[in-house]
Amino acid sequence: MKNIISLIVFLLLSVSCLEAKPNIVILATGGTIAGSIDSELETTGYKAGVIGIETLIKAVPQIKDIAQVSGEQIANIDSSNMNDEIWLKLAKKINELLKKDVDGIVITHGTDTMEETAYFLNLTVKSNKPVVLVGAMRPATAMSADGPKNLYNAVALAANKNAKNKGVMIAMDDKILGARGAVKTHTLNVDAFTSPDFGNLGYIVDGRVFFYNTISKDHTTKTPFNISKLKTLPKVDILYTYSNDGSGVATKALFDNGTQGLVVAGSGAGSIHENQKEVLKDLMKKGLKVAVSTRVVAGSVAVSKDDQNLGFISAQNLNPQKARVLLMLALTKTHDSAKIQKYFEKY
Repeated sequence: MKNIISLIVFLLLSVSCLEAKPNIVILATGGTIAGSIDSELETTGYKAGVIGIETLIKAVPQIKDIAQVSGEQIANIDSSNMNDEIWLKLAKKINELLKKDVDGIVITHGTDTMEETAYFLNLTVKSNKPVVLVGAMRPATAMSADGPKNLYNAVALAANKNAKNKGVMIAMDDKILGARGAVKTHTLNVDAFTSPDFGNLGYIVDGRVFFYNTISKDHTTKTPFNISKLKTLPKVDILYTYSNDGSGVATKALFDNGTQGLVVAGSGAGSIHENQKEVLKDLMKKGLKVAVSTRVVAGSVAVSKDDQNLGFISAQNLNPQKARVLLMLALTKTHDSAKIQKYFEKY
């Protein structure tokens, strides 16, 4: 009789433990993690985004030991082809799921534009629950594929009870990076992401999550950007400045083609060549909004008082591609340069 009771108790506890596992949804968008080539030795020249989410999940059966996992295919592209339509679809889907009994979201994504998608979601997801982007630097068919371990780590992070209120994160090569600070800094190495100005949030060691830093900028539920009814985003482009800069011609063409905002990848702390700057000043009088970033990998932009008075906006320490994301969202709220500047200082 005692053995029967013990068995019943054991079974009840087992069921209880199973039910207690976090419910994690993996949303797939493609990328190298879903890439394939007909050679185990080759890590370049593959076709990205050809393997489906169910195959990726089956390749890492260990994730079901730490979470109840389900998957959904949002897109299956090379992330160099990421677009606003997928961004809006992804953000809306995440907001919908996190209102339900979902404990966290993992997004498989190509690394080329991962930092941009992460920052976009960091500004538009309206939940304190974990949202984690993950990818790979080597295709799934490579003998040294990094995708499976990265995916396991991402699920472990999304399932971790201490991962709430951290904003959107990236899990790559055992690192935890915040969406605002994460930058891809190597074209091929598996250790491809760093956070030059902020440092890593923490690390993942054999599925165990360790946080060492906190997020200082407002994110997710503390941002004013609501994309629930948006079908498109304002057109914002990026231009480089350089010696003997002749991109004023491109600036005019972009403005004439409907560009509402422009991010300039300035030299140094945000300097802009006089050839381009004069064109920008003229177009700003006609309504163009200009945020000044830098082509330098780390550090903040310094916009002079005179330039501030003209309407130039400092991107702070956001790189050009992330400054573009914030300027797009800012333009859904206001066209006042002073108010947009406040967004850059806060988010």
